[in-house]
Amino acid sequence: MVYYKGEKMEEAVLKALEYNRIIDLLVDKASSALGKELAQQLLPSSEIDEVELRQQETAAGVAVLQTAAPPLGGIRDIRKFLHKARMGAVLEDFEFVDIISTMYAMRNIKRFFKEMEASDEVVLLKGWAQAIEILGQLENNLNHVIDEHGQMRDDASVELKRIRREIKSSYSRIKDRLNSILRAAEYQKYFQDTLITMRGDRYVVPIKQEYRQFFPGIVHDQSASGSTLFIEPMAIVELNNEVKQLLVAEKRERERILKSLSLQIAQNSEILLANSELLGRFDFTFAKARLAQDMRAVRPLLNAQGYTEIRQARHPLLDPEKVVPIDIVLGRDFNTLLITGPNTGGKTVSMKTLGLQVLL
Repeated sequence: MVYYKGEKMEEAVLKALEYNRIIDLLVDKASSALGKELAQQLLPSSEIDEVELRQQETAAGVAVLQTAAPPLGGIRDIRKFLHKARMGAVLEDFEFVDIISTMYAMRNIKRFFKEMEASDEVVLLKGWAQAIEILGQLENNLNHVIDEHGQMRDDASVELKRIRREIKSSYSRIKDRLNSILRAAEYQKYFQDTLITMRGDRYVVPIKQEYRQFFPGIVHDQSASGSTLFIEPMAIVELNNEVKQLLVAEKRERERILKSLSLQIAQNSEILLANSELLGRFDFTFAKARLAQDMRAVRPLLNAQGYTEIRQARHPLLDPEKVVPIDIVLGRDFNTLLITGPNTGGKTVSMKTLGLQVLL
């Protein structure tokens, strides 16, 4: 979206009128990275049609907030993930979590506006919501594979379920065998501790260095002092090998599943991107609406005749309970306004109030 039209606005003018402080307030009101980005990029427009549209959007947001809070939670910036998928890369589990969360937000927003009573004020936002395309099958596929913690579900595929069941069974057999060894009377004096630990992906037991030659197995590590060796008993070497092969098979199956999901994301990336941009516009619009409410702002009546008439205007960055409202009329019967008064009498504040009102 383009938020600036017309001649270039001098940076010095924006700085002098503290426009950036208004933008900072607006950014804080946005709840997502997408909304904050649009807020940060916002610049004044000199095109009356553009300004009218922006005011209409904000007014619609205020009208909605007066009746209900829109569900804007869960929106993530998934653009980089969509680009990654389009490039043929395989997405990680946590990246799918953000996509799932954002798709859930798409569904919530669409449902919220579908259930909202139609009115002239909110018809614009209802149109945005109607444009969101729900990808139900993709959403189901993602939820079937990735859980809410970002882990791949055991039943993500029949093959993965079988492999993980065999891994669990193998681990159980290894632990049973090791517990049997640890309980064996003839080995008790060999153990530094009667516990099972792991080195790499192999189960081992801690054996005192001086008894190494009496305990059959493969040394995988030793303690810093060298007094303890971590040995894989020969009785479980084959079982450990089986587990290692199963872990390789599990990794292969996981990669296959993630590749398939990444391809589905790539195939639907244009729709997901368009939906994400709409979510960003919603968040940005409601950020404007919330800021307008906080400022007790009033939607201005715009004209193309080149005159200004503001009544009871307050500088939006000053305490509303202390600032003195002002009236300013300019451009209709006269084009020059002379402001006089003593120091600290409010001349600068008056001029900044008018300038900032124009920018806003």
